[in-house]
Amino acid sequence: MYRKTIEERFEELMTSEEGLSSEEAKRRLEEDGFNQIEDEEPQSVIGHFAMSFMSVASLILLGIAGAYYFLHDIWNAIVILGIVILHSLISTFQYARTKGALEALKDLSTPRAMVMRDGRPVNVRVTELVKGDVVMLEAGSVIPADGRLIETHNLQVVESALTGETAPIDKQVDFMADQNIPLADRLNMVYASSPVSYGRGKFVVTATGMNTEIGKIAFILLKDENKKTPLQLRLDSLSKSLCIIAVFVAAAVFGIGLLQYRLIDEMVFGALALAIAIAPKGLGTVSKSVLALGIKRLSKKNAIIRSQATVETLGCTTVICADKTGTLTQNIMSVTKVAGFADSNEGLIRASALNNDVQMREDGYHLGDPTEVALVNYALSQEMNIEEERGKYPRVGEIPFDASRKLMSTVHQTEDGYIQYVKGGLDEILARSTMIRKGDQTLEMTSQMRYLISEKNEEMASEGLRVLAIAEAKRDQIEQLHERDLTFLGLLGLMDSPRENAKESVRLCRRAGIIPVMITGDHFMTAQAIAMELGIYEADQGHKILTGKELDLLSDQELAAQIEDVRVYAKISPEQKLRIVDAWKSRDHVVAMTDGGVSSTDALRRADIGVAKGQAGSDISRSAADLLIMDDDFSTIVTSVEEGRGIYENVRRTLKYILSCNLGMALLSVVSAALGLAFPLVPVQILWIHLVSSALPALALGVEPSERNAMMRPPRPVSEGIFTKRKVFLTVFDGVLVAGIAFVAYQFGLMQSVDAARTMTFLTIGFSHIAFAFSSRSRGSVFNRNLFANTSFYVSVGLSGVMLFLIGFIPALHPLFRVVPIDAAQWIFIAGLSVIPLLVSEIRKIFIQG
Repeated sequence: MYRKTIEERFEELMTSEEGLSSEEAKRRLEEDGFNQIEDEEPQSVIGHFAMSFMSVASLILLGIAGAYYFLHDIWNAIVILGIVILHSLISTFQYARTKGALEALKDLSTPRAMVMRDGRPVNVRVTELVKGDVVMLEAGSVIPADGRLIETHNLQVVESALTGETAPIDKQVDFMADQNIPLADRLNMVYASSPVSYGRGKFVVTATGMNTEIGKIAFILLKDENKKTPLQLRLDSLSKSLCIIAVFVAAAVFGIGLLQYRLIDEMVFGALALAIAIAPKGLGTVSKSVLALGIKRLSKKNAIIRSQATVETLGCTTVICADKTGTLTQNIMSVTKVAGFADSNEGLIRASALNNDVQMREDGYHLGDPTEVALVNYALSQEMNIEEERGKYPRVGEIPFDASRKLMSTVHQTEDGYIQYVKGGLDEILARSTMIRKGDQTLEMTSQMRYLISEKNEEMASEGLRVLAIAEAKRDQIEQLHERDLTFLGLLGLMDSPRENAKESVRLCRRAGIIPVMITGDHFMTAQAIAMELGIYEADQGHKILTGKELDLLSDQELAAQIEDVRVYAKISPEQKLRIVDAWKSRDHVVAMTDGGVSSTDALRRADIGVAKGQAGSDISRSAADLLIMDDDFSTIVTSVEEGRGIYENVRRTLKYILSCNLGMALLSVVSAALGLAFPLVPVQILWIHLVSSALPALALGVEPSERNAMMRPPRPVSEGIFTKRKVFLTVFDGVLVAGIAFVAYQFGLMQSVDAARTMTFLTIGFSHIAFAFSSRSRGSVFNRNLFANTSFYVSVGLSGVMLFLIGFIPALHPLFRVVPIDAAQWIFIAGLSVIPLLVSEIRKIFIQG
């Protein structure tokens, strides 16, 4: 690859600098397949359904059904087999929803690349790249495929994933004739997964997918999709403990039965069914499903979560460090003020027209960085023909922008030499300027002029404007390009108004116990004006503003000591953001950090939640982030935190509901056995309640929308377990309540017969679980929220209730579930008992919410 010229490579790949046609790209995609690393295929829905019968609980139940069959109890065998199949269908439905949510998320988070198609640049998914595509690179890009470089401008690439070398490599387009050049020394080649650290360039794709160098060692990129989150690990531990309890309870009931000389087969089947009912099967699966569906819901609100563990952390967020430009502001810039000192602003206008990487479009929607687009629009407004100027003064050199220099230079050929235009921060430009264009002359820069320029800069910044300084320099040669001995041209003030919803989002953060912090590279006065307008900075509340220079004078300990008072950071470098994150974390805060820059990936990785921008962010920042906000909007971060709280609460309410129902049945069985009473439920009834009647509402509880007061509570401590002491108390309370009303139904039915008692107990527990599910929808009163916000809940409880009613009402089903006909008075009694959990729970919430 590297030993061929660009022309030879184009000829071999049957392409050109204009790229492929859309039709040819489509044909090659069908022929070569997608540009992706082949990962392990997730289990199919049918496969999951088949494997659900291989779980320990299912095998035990199938064994019980088989035993009933050999004991010539065909109906019991058929019913238990039917329950197992129905439960497997419910489980498979849950799996299918989870799988679909995760696949949709994966599709949404697929990165994109700028490619030449049909002779013009288009944005395509990297998975759709094919051999022969011409791809454009810039600082912050992650190279999407292997390829031969055809154009470079100070291009530097980090190839540590392949070579282990972390230092950037200077790339070139020159032909390399030597044979057997090591991969690390192939300077005219680029390789998939390597980030661009500096400069820009173009390459033609030579290999995609598993044929890339990284594809050949694909295990480096494969992710462990089955890696469990902290929540799932806690649930696994809880499940093991509860399984042990289930065994002891079943053994106790079995032992009491033996002492009472009950039938051995009745005791064995009853104890096994009880153990299966009490043991909380698949709590980890339940949590994974709830988290996945919550992630899917977030994706519809422009927030892409990169891992399920992030959802758990979102609800604990105490600080959001947001960059100003594009997140708190609209990132739609326009030049509203010009401060030039010459008679004519022609130099400023021409610099605006030429010193940029904007791609011009006929429709006026030019592509590029919003700041540079604003400069181009300013030049156009001054009736300058951009394309004509670019043709008259072709670019022959450049020094790309980087965050440490805060400058960008371009060099253009003129009739008598070269002219260099430089734009950037005022401090950086002034430090390099020795001359100034004033009136119709070029004069030496004096200290008085520096003072006047600085005064003008502060005046513009105090108005909330982002100020850019512009300078030029005439050069005789460009072999040793530098940014010294500049001639100052003037200042451009750009307005970037705050987002309309940003102020309300800041207020919502404060109400939720979250500290909003603004970080920017802009001037102190600009940062202060915007922060005051948004309500982030309030001097009378003791808030402080810290500049990058002031931060450098502080030790880590001194910074940590005042970190909670500093709400705005101005003139901050990417390296300093890392110190800010560390200082907050040293005070036990959970930090979300948002940034889209190339140099801020360390800060994103160090933050508890790294947030990248979907529109203005770089590929590198997106790959380092935990959360991707597709609209770059601060309010989307706040919405994500709110949803994160709601999703975690859904996991809790679902688990609390399941455990309360299980505890109720366990207590009822133990108390009945201890009192020498007949089993209140037969195995088939226990299994129906556990695997069907309770399972359906539990599924629906996992997709409840966030409560309206979710952001009126302080963040959840990271160290807080799934169940607080209050949650444990409420779970036990609800379990005792369910057991109590079931025991009342059992005693009422015993006045008629044991079968009637079991029928009333079975129906009362089933319907009380449905009523209890209504109460479980909210920490507060369920009547204070939108009752119809979760339509799937009504479908689930309706289906559960109808099936339970039909079992009790249709005579043909009575033998299958060991129930007997009951009269109207008994139905009314069951209904009255079943609503007690809802009424008691709602009364309890007046005093204790949770």
